[in-house]
Amino acid sequence: MKHAPSDPTVSRSSRRLPGWVTLTLRLAATVALLTIVLRGIEWRKLLSILEQCDWRWWCAGLAVSFLVQGIAAIRWAALARPIGFPFPVTTFVWRFFEGQFFNLCLPSSIGGDVVKAYRLADSTPGRLLAGCTVLADRLTGLAALGVLAGTALLSKELSLGVSATLAVGASLLAAAITIFWLSVGSLDRVLAILPEHHAARQFIAQLLPYKMRPSLMTQAIGWSLLVQMGGSVAIALIARALGVVLPMAVWFAVVPLVTLAMTLPISMLGFGIREQGLEFLLAPYGVLPEQAVAIGLLWLAGSIMIGLIGAVLFMLDRKPSATPAAAIRPVPPV
Repeated sequence: MKHAPSDPTVSRSSRRLPGWVTLTLRLAATVALLTIVLRGIEWRKLLSILEQCDWRWWCAGLAVSFLVQGIAAIRWAALARPIGFPFPVTTFVWRFFEGQFFNLCLPSSIGGDVVKAYRLADSTPGRLLAGCTVLADRLTGLAALGVLAGTALLSKELSLGVSATLAVGASLLAAAITIFWLSVGSLDRVLAILPEHHAARQFIAQLLPYKMRPSLMTQAIGWSLLVQMGGSVAIALIARALGVVLPMAVWFAVVPLVTLAMTLPISMLGFGIREQGLEFLLAPYGVLPEQAVAIGLLWLAGSIMIGLIGAVLFMLDRKPSATPAAAIRPVPPV
C-alpha cells in the first residue's frame, strides 16, 4: 500500500507551537524574570528614587529618543527607496512610528517589523520586498550595536586612551562592513544553489539589488551608529533624572548590550530583561539595584510614549501605501 508523500510545508507548520502557547510561555517568562528582579528590591527606596525624579531630564531623554526614531526611519528609507519604494522620507517616519506601537502591543518582538512591511505596500510581492528592506534595516542596526558595545567594552577592559579606542572602533566598523559586503556579494551564488521552488529563493532574490549597490549597507551602518549612540545618550539623560551620573563610555557599553538582550523573544516588552540587565551591568559602577530598576521603568515609560505616537498615526491613516511598480519583480533566472 502506497502512502502519499508528506507535504514538508504542512509538516513544518504542524510543528509550530500554537500562538496561545507561545504567548503563555512569554507571559510566564516575564513574570519569572520580574520576580527575580524585584525579589531583592526595597520598595520604599524604589518609590523614593522615583519621587525625586527630575522630570526635565527625563523629557530631554524622551526628546532625544524621538530624534533617534526619526534617524532610524531615515536609515530605513535609505535602504528602501533605491530598490523600489520611492516614497518621501515622511512616509517611512510615519510607518516606523507605527511599528514602534505594534512592538508594544504584539506578543512577538518582531511584530512591529512585520507591520512596517505590511503597511509599506498593498500587494504580496511589494510586502515581500518591503520585508527584505526591514530585515536589512534590522541587521545593520544589530551590527552597529555590536560595534558600539564592543568598542566600549574593549576600551574599558584594556584601559585604552582616546586614540586607541577610536582605532578599535574603526577596526570593528570595518569588519562589520566587510562582512556585509561579502554576504551581499554572495547572494547570487546562494541563489544558484537553492532548488527552483525552494521557499527561501524568492526572498533571497529580492535582496539582489543590494549586491549591485553595496554602498547602501555602508550608509545604513553609519546611520545605525548614530541611532545607537543617540539611544545611549537618551538613557544617560533618563538616568541623570534619577541622580545617576556616569561617563558616556559606560552608557555606550551598557545600553547596546541591554538593547541586544531585549531583542530576544523571551519576555513581554522586555520586562525583566531590561531591569536585570541594567542592575547587573551598572552594579560595578556603584548603582543601587533600586536605581537600576527605576532607570528601566523610566526607559519603558519613554518607549510607551513613542508607541502611543505611533498609535495615533496608525489611527489617522489605516490604508497601506500603494505598491510601486518597481517593487513587483520576478525571480531572476540563474
